[in-house]
Amino acid sequence: MTPAQDYINHPDVLKALQTVKSECRGKEYSDIIDAGDHQYVDLVMEGGGVLGIALTGYTYVLEQAGIRFLGVGGTSAGSINALMIAALGPPGQSKSERLLDVLSRMPMETFIDGDSDARDFSQAVLDKAGMVKLIWKASQIIDNLQDDLGLNPGNAFLNWLTAELQGVGIKTTAELLKQLHTVSPGLGLRQSRKDAQLADEDKVGTLVMIAADITTQTKVEFPRMAGLYWCNPDPVNPAYFARASMSVPFFFYPFTVNECSPNRALWSKLAGYEGTLPQRVMFMDGGIMSNFPINVFHQPYRVPTAPTFGAKIGLEGTEPAEITKPSQLLSAVFDAARHTLDDDFIKANPDYKHLVKMIDTGSHHWLNFTMSHEDKVDLFARGAKAAAEFLCGFDWSKYKTIRKGLAEAFQASLGNGSAAAETIK
Repeated sequence: MTPAQDYINHPDVLKALQTVKSECRGKEYSDIIDAGDHQYVDLVMEGGGVLGIALTGYTYVLEQAGIRFLGVGGTSAGSINALMIAALGPPGQSKSERLLDVLSRMPMETFIDGDSDARDFSQAVLDKAGMVKLIWKASQIIDNLQDDLGLNPGNAFLNWLTAELQGVGIKTTAELLKQLHTVSPGLGLRQSRKDAQLADEDKVGTLVMIAADITTQTKVEFPRMAGLYWCNPDPVNPAYFARASMSVPFFFYPFTVNECSPNRALWSKLAGYEGTLPQRVMFMDGGIMSNFPINVFHQPYRVPTAPTFGAKIGLEGTEPAEITKPSQLLSAVFDAARHTLDDDFIKANPDYKHLVKMIDTGSHHWLNFTMSHEDKVDLFARGAKAAAEFLCGFDWSKYKTIRKGLAEAFQASLGNGSAAAETIK
């Protein structure tokens, strides 16, 4: 049995597929369908380091249920998955089995590509070493942080991802966008949706990868905003976007781009930035601004033709944070910062609770780049299990009723004029 088959043949994965097959047959998840009866949704995936393996299990089960992705987005690990889904074929094709093949060959341990001191400190953190050992190891990496602002260059990851993208024929952003814009045969709305139309621009795929431009304090959406950082983004390697998005503070070097666009109007339009234009920009993990960008495909005040599904990593918020040590304080501050914007959006749009599933990742550590094959398989299976639970519980008709009520409430707040009615269409 090949390493990839270890994932697919895991008992929990097989059980998840059987559950979907027996309980979800013929179930509607979207009003956008194609000639092959595939149903199309948007999908947003949370960042979470190596725990992102669970996202692959999640998308695998969704695709096995006949679901395909038009809009796909995420942060950090979620952005890597999103990029690979976009790169492995047009929106109408199933990608997860090919993504699983990539995953089974991914040399995660090589991504810790710093010097021996950096590797020793990283391992001490993973091993939850005592304070004396941690202080000793930390003293050995001070020069790394002073000189490079991080422990690991991130070049091994960038080179690996570049090679994987090139292996499927994607070398440039232009090639990636061309593939995303491939319209599936017969793509359109169910006949029952007489209240809406599917415009041509809504038939093509969309990719959103979140990165944090810490130089101008801008939340960046790649590839849409790539023109701010490269005057001609078409030939840019899309792996750069993922490298920018996954730059975990201090664990990886910040990703740096030189010779940014001098177009002030473009900076104002895309980023709302009115300050002195930067020539050199540093990116860090998009999670410091938006780790779960569930809002990127949101269309308010209307009944959607397709839902935006969301996959979150880990069971957050189930227990209050224990803060008795400096390291716990730092972790709590970071977690609060990376969740606040996204949590505020969901609180303001409570209908999203029907769309989001949290994947229980157990005791696996998000920075354990040396995790065993068995642990990777376990994470994949956990994602598959969560997807089956979500699919069995999701009620598309009920969700549309909720959204219709919200749209009508908004219309009533504006009055019954034609302009208000137009917002619902």
